Amino acid sequence: MAFHVDLTLDTRDAESLAEFWKLALGYEDEPPPAPFTTRAEWVASFGEDPSTGGGAWLRDPSGVGPRLSLLDVPEPKTAKNRLHLDIRTGQWSGVEAKSAELVAAGGSVLAVFEGHHIVMADPEGNEFCVAP
Repeated sequence: MAFHVDLTLDTRDAESLAEFWKLALGYEDEPPPAPFTTRAEWVASFGEDPSTGGGAWLRDPSGVGPRLSLLDVPEPKTAKNRLHLDIRTGQWSGVEAKSAELVAAGGSVLAVFEGHHIVMADPEGNEFCVAP
């Protein structure tokens, strides 16, 4: 039996955070499941009002990485994440370049472990690492 892994982040603004994670991971928006032509149609099929609360669904264009779902929730983040993403670049110069790119997109550097990895946070404070 085949299965797929999705990672889901609770967020306060899924649409803007999705832009950050598309840049960070090289992901793209995932189209809605058939037969729906928009995500709003799909959300409405559950009896939900698509104008309240947001979400974003991202996929690896190569089909290798897990899907990333970002879902708006009413409560603020109050504690450190128990799971974080590691973005692997292949070499230290790639770590530095990716880190700089993500800082320019609203991320922040939390700690640098020279030659090993950089601990960062996305614009909502979700921690992740950039490593070779």
